[in-house]
Amino acid sequence: MSHPDPDLDRPAGPQADAVVEPQSVVEGDSTPSGASLEPLHDRLIQPAAPLRSRGRIAPVHLALAVVALLAGAALFVSGYSLGARVATTPGTPAGQDAAFSPFWDAYDAITHLYVGKADQRTVVQGAIRGMFQALDDPYSAYLSPDDFKRTLQDVAGQFEGIGAQIGTRKSDGTDTSCATLGNDCRMVVVEPIAGSPADKAGLKAGDRILAIDGQSVDGLGLDAATNRVRGPKGTVVKLTIERGGQRLDISITRDVITEQEVVSKSLAGGTVGYLKLNGFSPNSAKDLIADLSADVKQGQKKLILDLRGDPGGYVNAARDIASQFIGSGTLFWQEDAQGVQTPTDAVAGGVATDPSIKVVVLIDKGSASASEILAGALQDTHRATLVGEHSFGKGTVQEWITLPQDAGGFRLSVAKWLTPAKHWVHPDGLTPDVAVSTPANAPAGTDSVLEKALEVLGATTASVGA
Repeated sequence: MSHPDPDLDRPAGPQADAVVEPQSVVEGDSTPSGASLEPLHDRLIQPAAPLRSRGRIAPVHLALAVVALLAGAALFVSGYSLGARVATTPGTPAGQDAAFSPFWDAYDAITHLYVGKADQRTVVQGAIRGMFQALDDPYSAYLSPDDFKRTLQDVAGQFEGIGAQIGTRKSDGTDTSCATLGNDCRMVVVEPIAGSPADKAGLKAGDRILAIDGQSVDGLGLDAATNRVRGPKGTVVKLTIERGGQRLDISITRDVITEQEVVSKSLAGGTVGYLKLNGFSPNSAKDLIADLSADVKQGQKKLILDLRGDPGGYVNAARDIASQFIGSGTLFWQEDAQGVQTPTDAVAGGVATDPSIKVVVLIDKGSASASEILAGALQDTHRATLVGEHSFGKGTVQEWITLPQDAGGFRLSVAKWLTPAKHWVHPDGLTPDVAVSTPANAPAGTDSVLEKALEVLGATTASVGA
């Protein structure tokens, strides 16, 4: 199995214009992400020499760890690893002739007997796609060349699209990770990005997307449907949505979307530092550490780290941020297909490791992947109190691998990640220390979770907006 490149910092669990999942990135998922986007494609994908090859051209490999939710409910990302992969040959593996003979018989029949037009490239890509669909794993999937590139950009934080987080939801209203959209796997808007084309056009959280440019999304995977929403700057996409039992058509002009991943401010009359993290990219980690350092230098002893709705990103970003609060020891474990567990330890020199600095972390069902790695590390080491709802629950790591002949690539679940106490969050998520639900009919401008966090810190809730 290939391993993440330690020099590349970013992890799987929702997607913007995309799906939510976590990174190994811890994935995202997902990307996917997952996370603020910069032009990552050229920077993150690095050819690697194959370990062995029994055939002609070996696959090009990636070396990167990402944890983000790229294919799952509500844009959650939980673990992606852009990693080098051992090359295998085209053709039947030695000793598996009998198992593969039906495949080759079918391919040969299509090639020589089919009376219609059968493009070899399309047939081969379809076969690859079918193998991943057979896994019934929402975080493992084949991606066309364009989709592969776009999904990597998700995790980086910048893309061309409408600027909305998109996920999947069951008919009963609960978020879910599912492979195929349909009546009980609905494509929904998790949240429009503030100021984005989607926001300006009136798209709202909870809108169910029924069709894209007049074509139903039923039968598609979330990645495929999301990529139909995406498109070049200046082009228009028409979404048919369901809202409150009514069908609406909304036309949105696409643009370049850049997410603001870190928001910093003071609360409770300046007595509490508040940091909101919206993704795990190299830039977001640097920005958050800079803001955190400023708070600590000013003598701040009470901090709130808001991870609500954060789908994840690069695993190294999660490690770097966790290391600001945890001075030593294991931050999380990664368990491979053979059951071997490898620890990732804290990086020395964190700016807020002083135990006199009280920390509260806010989580909800949109906190996935790298968010869960960070929150789980802080909870298990008793460095922070978790307030809010159960997190998303993406505890797998995906490896992103390019295929030869410009055939795109795929992401494959190759490992689990575990908290310092070796708790696997998949699929139930992290349990908050202080459970707080946000009422569906909560008055605008109120935030019961944030108010509870201030209460836990002994701050004045009346000064939330200060």
